[in-house]
Amino acid sequence: MFSSPDGLCTIGELAELAGVSVKTVRFYSDGGLLPEASRSAGGHRRYAPEAVERLALIRSLRGLGLPVADVRRVLDEQDAGDAADVLEAAVDGRLRVLGSELKALRWRETALQLVRDCPPEERPARLRLVGAVAAPPSTAALVRFWRAWLPARMPARAVGAFLEVAVPQPPDDPRPEQLLAFARLYAFVTRPCGGSGSGSGPCQPRAHSAAGARESAVLYAGLATAYDLAGGEMRRGAEPRPGEALDGFVDAYASTYGTRDTPGFRRRLAGQLAADPRIDRYWELTGEVLGAPSSHPEPTPGTAHDWLLEALDNQLSTGAGGRARR
Repeated sequence: MFSSPDGLCTIGELAELAGVSVKTVRFYSDGGLLPEASRSAGGHRRYAPEAVERLALIRSLRGLGLPVADVRRVLDEQDAGDAADVLEAAVDGRLRVLGSELKALRWRETALQLVRDCPPEERPARLRLVGAVAAPPSTAALVRFWRAWLPARMPARAVGAFLEVAVPQPPDDPRPEQLLAFARLYAFVTRPCGGSGSGSGPCQPRAHSAAGARESAVLYAGLATAYDLAGGEMRRGAEPRPGEALDGFVDAYASTYGTRDTPGFRRRLAGQLAADPRIDRYWELTGEVLGAPSSHPEPTPGTAHDWLLEALDNQLSTGAGGRARR
């Protein structure tokens, strides 16, 4: 390939064959990615024929955005005779980084559109609202909100199960209304406890004060089942009414308090739940974040809770305070 008697070439010849600058070849050589075969009597670098292919591989890897450290690992494994696994891992890692970067760009683009498209007098407030959300967005603030809201001694497994359904995952490519809803949700969970929309009472429902580790697990396991049943009723368009979902809802609280499900307990429970702190705005915004265009809102734990509480109120208003008859 090379015209010199010893089969080697100069740095200038290698650069010309590879279609790069001498400075590029020198950079990769100095970094140890492109070893020299020898030095001339005058101290000039000399390269073997395989340097052309190696340099092409380096350029390809760098062209795909792989950092120098990953390129070095791929080359080291290639020198050892097996670069497949390292190359696959490096490409997968780069794809994850690009995915995050693309998501961040889509969120920033939509945020800018929201600022541009709102009335001029609203732009400063809109800018502060959407600008407070990182891109790509994080749900860490929502998780912190729920960890402060849930019973302090609630088992980690139960907390994790609840967070999976209570914390909405931001869409990768949000519509303007979804991004605006998420920004408002972020503002809701980061405001001081007792602020606007939270009522003037305590930051946690009174039901939590009686819940130890075992009781809180029982409470939220029972509520999860009741919310699922209520969600099925809501998807069918059923009005809030007594039934299996409401019975499971009341049972969850009765088990927490170590008492029986009686008409008197249902009346006390309805009064307590009506007086507890409300976070309806959280669930309203969660539905907007998750919602698909032109679709009915998917039930959330919050909307299911409200459906069940209304079902309990409806039952009590008719004078039938006990379990529904089957």
